[in-house]
Amino acid sequence: MRQKVSFKSGELELAGQLEQPSGEVKFYALFAHCFTCSKDVAAATRISRALTQQGIAVLRFDFTGLGNSDGDFANSNFSSNIQDLVAAANHLRTHFKAPQLLIGHSLGGAAVLAAAEHIPEVSAITTIGAPSDAQHVTHNFAAHLDEINQSGEAKVCLAGREFTIKKQFIDDIAKYDNSHIGKLKRALLVMHSPIDATVNISEAEKIYAAAKHPKSFISLDNADHLLSNKEDANYAADVIATWANRYVEYEKTPYSAKLTNGSVLVEEKDHQFTQHVSTKNHTWLADEPTDVGGKNLGPDPYDHLLAGLGACTAMTLRMYASRKELPLEHIKVELNHTRNYNQNCDDCEKTGNIEAITRKITLQGDLTDAQRNRLLEIADKCPVHKTLHNSPLMVSELVE
Repeated sequence: MRQKVSFKSGELELAGQLEQPSGEVKFYALFAHCFTCSKDVAAATRISRALTQQGIAVLRFDFTGLGNSDGDFANSNFSSNIQDLVAAANHLRTHFKAPQLLIGHSLGGAAVLAAAEHIPEVSAITTIGAPSDAQHVTHNFAAHLDEINQSGEAKVCLAGREFTIKKQFIDDIAKYDNSHIGKLKRALLVMHSPIDATVNISEAEKIYAAAKHPKSFISLDNADHLLSNKEDANYAADVIATWANRYVEYEKTPYSAKLTNGSVLVEEKDHQFTQHVSTKNHTWLADEPTDVGGKNLGPDPYDHLLAGLGACTAMTLRMYASRKELPLEHIKVELNHTRNYNQNCDDCEKTGNIEAITRKITLQGDLTDAQRNRLLEIADKCPVHKTLHNSPLMVSELVE
């Protein structure tokens, strides 16, 4: 499931894409793309979508001045990349759940290593083709360094596109080394290709040497820097998911609650709309559709109400038919809830809306008209129907 998101980084609006699994979310990850790339670069897209197949939700976004995000790339720098990552983590924390895994590709890898100390929930970090420090990126425009230092800026061609690099960018990355890597106190996975022509594999050696355990290294044999081959991206995602499961804490066992017969417990799952619903022997999810802010992981409250009435109706009809030995082969009950029933009702008064539940009952079998009419009467005797019809007293109590 893909969802467009936007959030503020300072005064700027950044554009992101949240990839979520169709079922349960194990945990959330944050993906930082490569230098001058965007959230839609093939590696970011493919790895994110492959991770959702493993139950991991991934937020990828455009750094300031790139892709669909606000701002001017010429005025951005490595410090602003770190600020953008922290802002993205804050968005996840506020609206979903804080990221526990950071993934950074190329310079994005250096950025997640630097940003990790500002995101306390992170327990695992993965770098892909990353330099050991931000200053490595200057090799992409080494021929223009003198011009940048003398004139304050220069236009450079990177990956077939023209960008303005200002002296402030050079001065900013000069403030960063790799000393923070040894202070991460998080599990680290370093992934790099031995034939990477953009960032030499020696940079991976520096990251690995600077880091403390737990740390791991995976060679992305035959992959190019951008992981442009789909199989390489999928392999990277499979390794990341398997490795992260060892270090990221999440709800590994199904939710359960101890209840007695006749009791139902509803408890928040994500502090948004998703709810755990439990009885003595069963647990499932309730939610709202995505168009109203939910994740659509389960039926909404009115679906549950209609399902209760429909199930009770079918069960009551089956019990009656069995007792009377009627040739009832199959029962189907279709229900609908409306708040303005009178608009399509010829016999209803037109003063104010009438709330109604309509119930269409299909009875299959060699039944007489009298038997069908009697079964329709019996449908109204289902216990849930009686409860709704009797307008039961609702008693609410606060529990300490």
